[in-house]
Amino acid sequence: MRGLVPPPAFCGFLLLLALMFTVSYVVGAAAGPVARGMHGDSGDSGGSGGADSDDMDDMDAGDTGGPLGAGR
Repeated sequence: MRGLVPPPAFCGFLLLLALMFTVSYVVGAAAGPVARGMHGDSGDSGGSGGADSDDMDDMDAGDTGGPLGAGR
């Protein structure tokens, strides 16, 4: 019967692993989505399939994004 019981260190590891997953889930749920629009909309039919082009409106056409504004 004693051979069927897992070692206490293994049980402690599983308990610690479950605790870490629980804490990370709670922290992630409290923080919310990391970017706008990452949550799914239930009314979306999936028609366009592309990204929002509104996010790109404020970009400067001459800026290459290089170090120290190299494209300006």
